Amino acid sequence: MEAADTIKILVVEDDAHIAEGLHLNLTLQNYDVQIAANGIDGLRKWKDWRPHLIVLDLMLPGMDGLRVLQNIRLEDERLPILILSARGEAADKIKGFGYGVDDYLAKPFNLEEFLLRVKRLLSRAVWQPGQGERSPGDRESVWSVYVFGNNRIDFTTASAFCRAGEIQLTEQEIKLLKLFISNRGKPLSRRKLLEIGWGYSRDTTSRTVDNFMVRFRKYFEDDPQKPVYFKSRRAVGYVFEHE
Repeated sequence: MEAADTIKILVVEDDAHIAEGLHLNLTLQNYDVQIAANGIDGLRKWKDWRPHLIVLDLMLPGMDGLRVLQNIRLEDERLPILILSARGEAADKIKGFGYGVDDYLAKPFNLEEFLLRVKRLLSRAVWQPGQGERSPGDRESVWSVYVFGNNRIDFTTASAFCRAGEIQLTEQEIKLLKLFISNRGKPLSRRKLLEIGWGYSRDTTSRTVDNFMVRFRKYFEDDPQKPVYFKSRRAVGYVFEHE
């Protein structure tokens, strides 16, 4: 890959020795590297720095790697993400791939193999079949249109056609709708919604989640007092139901 020194890699790893080793070896490959020691800081650096690839540990303080992965995938489905974790069981890998990770390498790992996997992921990000040559930083959503009942959400234009007419959705509304739709039928706790939807900021309260649910019911339910799609789960949180 040409101009490798322009490629930015974010390593989200709480083990200082591993993080230091990855930083050194990736830098020797002429990558621009930043380290985040916990999940919340990892999300912040992803949003501010916009790396071309993320190396992600699973067992992180503050917010675990799977929550970080889910949060990113709600906004960016194409960013290459490599999980590097001591949790190497098949069930862990299956869960990671189910949440949208591109590659998974268990610790302890071979450094040469790791660097080859990084190079491969970056090469795939540059070239997508049928799409022509792309920059690793280019992002294109695979979300398009979702229909349920008499409601239609167009994710490409961030708009919805519903009982309230045509409405323009905010970035946060889009993010939460994607989260509910991708987990339809599965109850989501307020804590999980906060972690994935907002990065679990201390300034964000569970009441914020409730306010968004009121808004969604007003948009999409024929009778907001008797919701069919966005339902409450007592002592749990909320669930989006649609076959």
